[in-house]
Amino acid sequence: MSEERRLEVLRAIVEDYVSTREPVGSRVLTERHRLGVSPATIRNDMAALEEAGLIAQPHTSAGRIPTDKGYRLFVDRLAEVRPLTSPQKRAIETFLSEAVDLDDVLTRAGRLIAQLTGQVAVVQYPSLRRSGLRHLELVPVGAERLLVVVITDTGRVEQRYLEVPRPADPDDGPVLDDVTLGELRARLNAAAAGKGLTDLPVAFARVVERLDPTLVGLATAVAETVVETLGEENEERIVLAGTANLARASMRFEQGLSPVLEALEEQVVLLGLLTEMAVDGVAVRIGHENRLEGLAQASVVTSGYGSGDEGGDPVAILGSIGPTRMDYPGTIASVRAVARYLSRVLPH
Repeated sequence: MSEERRLEVLRAIVEDYVSTREPVGSRVLTERHRLGVSPATIRNDMAALEEAGLIAQPHTSAGRIPTDKGYRLFVDRLAEVRPLTSPQKRAIETFLSEAVDLDDVLTRAGRLIAQLTGQVAVVQYPSLRRSGLRHLELVPVGAERLLVVVITDTGRVEQRYLEVPRPADPDDGPVLDDVTLGELRARLNAAAAGKGLTDLPVAFARVVERLDPTLVGLATAVAETVVETLGEENEERIVLAGTANLARASMRFEQGLSPVLEALEEQVVLLGLLTEMAVDGVAVRIGHENRLEGLAQASVVTSGYGSGDEGGDPVAILGSIGPTRMDYPGTIASVRAVARYLSRVLPH
């Protein structure tokens, strides 16, 4: 029973410290929680927890605070995720369903997470490398230039310009007229239907094989542009929301805000962290578990979204960043709920 009781003492310390932001002493635990034992027994339990590296004494006071290891045990074994209320769920669904485009829905998702958690929200744009082609549009821009518009199955829109020199002899190549472009667009869209990125080169090659020789050069250039666009890694972007929450008193960091702000500015590195945390369900990194030095006193809670079918791979990650002294059950519930509803409102 002593092991179970010590875990209950740890749970109480975590919950009280998150709530009050003050070190927790044995007398406070006795008064606030029905642990069924004497203050002396609780002091012994706290000593055992401290020896195990689960709590620490920040200064000479009798109070203790959880360590990163203590928070980890709390998250893995003790935290009970509270489901959102029905009004909260309806508000999330309504707010996201009112978005007019992908940029709007991701911005709204970030604002929701920041409001629900009172922390910083981070939302990754759907990865082009994990997206498929929903529609291809070809728009002539002058006599020798073509705008290639790629619309992914996650709602992302990318535009690339393609130079198409006008042939000296009309028999040597195509003129960018509506009929020619319409036919090429239709054939490429039909070939890409239901295909993933890795299948597009072969699908497009079959289209090119059946084209009039005068169209082969143009079709090949368009196909390569689409594949390259969907395969790019340098187009990955994230939305940050709630950064102003860092200034709130409840977000106090022992080493100040500067390291955290600097870490949030390193978006490429932050994207790498999100990618590392892409797992089935919710992932939690606590304090020094984060490889970003600036987040050594922060915790990151993430979830994938946009998987479409149950069990499918997520197209991107969203999450919440706050101090290690965060409300883990509440943050996990909020991140998970927004991810689920975002998956539902995104196009599939």
